[in-house]
Amino acid sequence: MAFISIREIIDIIIMVFAIGYIFSGFFKRTPHEGYDPIKYFSKSMGWENIKHAAMIAAPAVVLHELAHKIVAMSYGAIAILKAPYLMYGIVIALRAMNFPLVFFVGGYVAHSPLPALPSAFVSVAGPLTNFIVWFLIQTAIKHNVLRKYHSIMAPMAKINLFLGIFNMLPIPGFDGFNFFRSLFSAFM
Repeated sequence: MAFISIREIIDIIIMVFAIGYIFSGFFKRTPHEGYDPIKYFSKSMGWENIKHAAMIAAPAVVLHELAHKIVAMSYGAIAILKAPYLMYGIVIALRAMNFPLVFFVGGYVAHSPLPALPSAFVSVAGPLTNFIVWFLIQTAIKHNVLRKYHSIMAPMAKINLFLGIFNMLPIPGFDGFNFFRSLFSAFM
């Protein structure tokens, strides 16, 4: 079995565009220093904002889901990354109506059953990846690495930290719930 299928690649592309649109109202592209105002304002800012928001928010979700997939496959499970199309449709419709609060599932990985301890590792892999990305970005910002990109890196770090914490909440359906349930099953 291939690591990633054409269907999964298509789902990732759709995931990136959907996340870009959903977050385009939150992360608007600002002009860089020395920009040409005529060129800047002649572009479709809607599309520019979608690309900008996708660049900031999508890596957190895509890397999170790929981490689940990689860890599940490392334990011999069949793992398939999927985009939740119905959820995207609902959230995109709410976003189009300027609904103020948007909650959504960015993606998910369905995998064949695993024993309790490997299942716990699969569950924690996504949030752990978000925490690692947050730490790396924060370290880069602190040490002035890639200063030119700090305006993108700072919100990217915040999204990764939020996703890591939010997903570890022990609420049914969340990674945290599956992690703690699997640990409990493994050791009790």
